[in-house]
Amino acid sequence: MNLHFIAIGGSAMHNLALALHHKGYKVTGSDDAIFEPSKSKLEKDGLLPVKNGWFPEKISKELDAIILGMHAKSDNPELLKATELGIKIYSYPEFLFEQSKNKTRVVIGGSHGKTTITSMILHVLHYNGKEIDFMVGAQLEGFTNMVHLTEENDFILLEGDEYLSSPIDRRPKFHLYKPNIALLSGVAWDHINVFPTYENYVEQFEIFVDSIVSGGILVYNEEDPELVRIAENTTNEIRKHGYKTPEYSIEDGITVLNTPEGDLPIELFGAHNLNNLAGAKWICQHMGVDEDDFYQAISTFKGASKRLEKIVDTNNTLVFKDFAHSPSKVMATTNAVKDQYPNKTVVACLELHTYSSLTPEFLKQYKSSLNSADEAIVFFSPEALLIKKLPPITEEQIFEAFGNSHLKIFINSDDFKLHLKNIEYSNKVLLLMSSGNYGGLDFNEIKSWIS
Repeated sequence: MNLHFIAIGGSAMHNLALALHHKGYKVTGSDDAIFEPSKSKLEKDGLLPVKNGWFPEKISKELDAIILGMHAKSDNPELLKATELGIKIYSYPEFLFEQSKNKTRVVIGGSHGKTTITSMILHVLHYNGKEIDFMVGAQLEGFTNMVHLTEENDFILLEGDEYLSSPIDRRPKFHLYKPNIALLSGVAWDHINVFPTYENYVEQFEIFVDSIVSGGILVYNEEDPELVRIAENTTNEIRKHGYKTPEYSIEDGITVLNTPEGDLPIELFGAHNLNNLAGAKWICQHMGVDEDDFYQAISTFKGASKRLEKIVDTNNTLVFKDFAHSPSKVMATTNAVKDQYPNKTVVACLELHTYSSLTPEFLKQYKSSLNSADEAIVFFSPEALLIKKLPPITEEQIFEAFGNSHLKIFINSDDFKLHLKNIEYSNKVLLLMSSGNYGGLDFNEIKSWIS
């Protein structure tokens, strides 16, 4: 096929473009800005556009299809030209479904943990020599490209995002995959710019469960009351398996998992990650990995990129960065670090960066989320509000929303950076939570402050 990607530089889009290129498809693309690592990876395979921008002249009837990324706007010049010529237009989840119609589709969904669970499953299968197709939203050690598509593999593992599919397809991505096997990790209201009420958000997960192929399997976190309700109320004829956090202990800063074969030290930590592990185990067993082989493999799993990723471990100081930004993720991640290192001072920093987190009404969801930290810091940029065309929020609103009397708030990136630089790091753990970069913080520079 001859395919053209509109917004080829996106994290999911460039990986899909590379996967299809490796499969033998003819691939071209456009974007108005392409950043690393997408830029280098596309350039290496000869797929990097010569110039940034949108060029309607690239669109002709010689194309079999367009794959449209979420970054593009509905009035994109290339999209308008493709529509005019009657060329088939896919969102990337639509095209992934087309590539997997004859495979067993395994879809991992949930408001939190889906990237980690998907990465765990992929790691275990890879460790045990089981070849599958996949699409994962984060970089994983040992893998170059996080989308892999073949003709011969029986299974495809898909991370099931509930966000919109494309600028012209307002359906959540995970509604399009029609799984044979599905997992849901939890429901916590997010993406309020798209789902303005909690009920509207929850409805998307109900639709997802109803989209599971008849006779398929739903694996769900039975510690989440909303998921229990959804699983019990569905009329879809599927098998259902609940899972819960396994027993574990922490010994000298190492998490030890209790298994039928005895205690197993693992690299992961935090109750939320142990809960994720339990869900991953169920899915791996449904994909042909027995329990003993799962435990042997998972003991070597170090985590997905930006998920409690350790970037400094020197003397008696540690620094982690984490993608956590929604209230439930922030609380789980902060609690996990404090539980793992009870004798160290935990400094937890959160950047309010997403549309939801910068909305006054949604801010209230963050109440007590940083309370397990010894020192709690929130950073936000007033410029981010302007870019997202949101009304201003005040430091007082943030202070009141978090309900933490010791909370420090920074709105200037230089002031925030100076504060971090001047911390006495002895016997401390620094936790940096953000889906952004704190207004340009160089994470590598932090290492020089501590060593």
